[in-house]
Amino acid sequence: MSVRSVKAISIIGMMSELDKVVDFCGESEVFQPDDAMSFYSDTKNFLPLSTKNPYSAPMQQLKNSADLAGFKLEYTESDHKNISTDETIEYIAYFVSETESMVNKKLKLEQDIDSCKRTLEQVEHFAGCDIDFSQINDCRFITPNFGRIPKESYEKLSQFSDNQFALFFPFTNDETHYWGAYFTIPEQKDDIDRIFSSLYFERLEIPPISGTPDDYMKELQKELEGHQKELEDINKEIDSFWKKEKDKCLMHYSKLEEMDAFNEIKRRIYKYHKNFILVGWIPADKEKYFTKELDKIKSIEYSLSDGKDELKHSPPVMLKNPPFFRLYEFYVKMYGMPCYNETDPTIFVAITYTIFFGIMFGDMGQGFIVALVGALMYKFKKMEIGKILIPCGIAGMIFGFLYGSVFGFEEVLTPVHQALFGTKGKLIEVMKPDSINFIIYGSVVIGFVTIVFAMLTNIFSSLRRRDMESALFGANGVAGFIFYVSLVAGLACQMFLKIPLMNGVYVACLVILPLILMFLREPLGRLAEGRKNWQPEKWGEYCVQSFFELFEMCLSYVTNTMSFLRVGAYILVHAGMMLVVFTLAEMVGGTVGYISVVIIGNGIVMALEALLVAIQVLRLDYYEIFSRFYVGDGRPFTPVTAKRLK
Repeated sequence: MSVRSVKAISIIGMMSELDKVVDFCGESEVFQPDDAMSFYSDTKNFLPLSTKNPYSAPMQQLKNSADLAGFKLEYTESDHKNISTDETIEYIAYFVSETESMVNKKLKLEQDIDSCKRTLEQVEHFAGCDIDFSQINDCRFITPNFGRIPKESYEKLSQFSDNQFALFFPFTNDETHYWGAYFTIPEQKDDIDRIFSSLYFERLEIPPISGTPDDYMKELQKELEGHQKELEDINKEIDSFWKKEKDKCLMHYSKLEEMDAFNEIKRRIYKYHKNFILVGWIPADKEKYFTKELDKIKSIEYSLSDGKDELKHSPPVMLKNPPFFRLYEFYVKMYGMPCYNETDPTIFVAITYTIFFGIMFGDMGQGFIVALVGALMYKFKKMEIGKILIPCGIAGMIFGFLYGSVFGFEEVLTPVHQALFGTKGKLIEVMKPDSINFIIYGSVVIGFVTIVFAMLTNIFSSLRRRDMESALFGANGVAGFIFYVSLVAGLACQMFLKIPLMNGVYVACLVILPLILMFLREPLGRLAEGRKNWQPEKWGEYCVQSFFELFEMCLSYVTNTMSFLRVGAYILVHAGMMLVVFTLAEMVGGTVGYISVVIIGNGIVMALEALLVAIQVLRLDYYEIFSRFYVGDGRPFTPVTAKRLK
């Protein structure tokens, strides 16, 4: 449970060496720039170096052109170090110009093809008509209106027999519509249009047709084929251009991505007369490498300081955990990164989450399915939660074996338990009254032990942060630890072991005294930290406020411990839900029906319970554990690098 050490580095040099320093810091992939203004007290002569990114416009143009052309841009570690920025900008301008020219031709052809297809689709409805449409279009006093009308509306035309112009001439028909035309004259245009509009006539915008529809369709088909041939040629031209320019394009693209990424460093640089000032962070174990390379650059000076000495600047955080525990950094980062001087809770989360999930989801068969689904989620979808489900599913299998449950069948492993453990039946009979009591009491014990470890973690973490109030006198500090452990131990001995431990001296020293220390935690904490103004401004207000806070703390000890009853409750819920599934299967009867209900029931229970258990365990970690010791106000270490784009 540790945070990787970092160091703050301040670099000052001549402006002539600026590009060398920026390039090295970016290429090193271990440098995170920070605001130099916050590290210096006298900044009146500091001027920002640059506020505009000169690479964003060409980068966006290149990406847009490549996207339209279907080119896939990938960052490559090609030899682009010797390419100048001017060469890259010039090449990208050429590449974008050529690509956009070809793409525009392609888009124009696709529009023409689409237009031809739409026109063909419309004119097809008038195929077989021997009328020369050019003669209709040449009429001066009659306006044709081509389109379609629903069959139901066509039959209603007889209602307008008193209007000799309300006539529709069908050419073709399908299952729902007649396709044809009606004609209007200027004097009757509005009335006729109104009639056909009420009959849901849909007008088609057909281009002027010369000759019969069949003749026009032949000409249109030739035009379509010509456009399609041109489209094939332009696609070949685009493919040929990409094959020819791909390596060169990716090389310049990588150079541009690199410069774009490195511009993040330049945005944090300030000018001081003829010098530049750059401040940032590097991992402590990279100090020798970093400074050795900086020493090769003339006219610069640098200084380093430990992250623990720069806490006011919030050093960036890198988590350092073994491979298995690293999986659970996903949950920690969801809540918030630890501060630099704070304890990393990843290992705590990994252990508690895996064990609690296994206890609550105890089924050997369903646990295997959960682990398998998790592996598939990560392999094909790269979902971080998938990696976490694998150990959780395995934990479910282990506890499922202890419960003797395989896909809800509770007696399958009974012979195995009898052979291994020498029991008369299963090792743990979940639904027996004695086992239920054991599960309930066991859940409370699990909650007690977990809270105690969270308190110890808080004491350690608070001492690292030099927060004496929290470490010594807080509800989760030494005073709270003594109160909670003493009270639980005393009650347990009194109620279950019949040991009269709760005598006057015990209560006074281990229960009442810690409560008094927690009541006075703020002034005592200030005294422990050596502050001069340790007393509250108004003792009356402080006492009233502290009383209610102390009451809330005492109440939280009970509620937080009882919250762990859900661990045992889900063991019983699982057994109960599977009992319902098998009851329904027996009611359905028949081999096929029984097997179908069992399979479907297992699927529903598995999906529902896996989701609920995953959420409830995360809730226990976040609210019952993290709330006791974790601040989570840190910021991640994100060094400048272009290679992460790969």
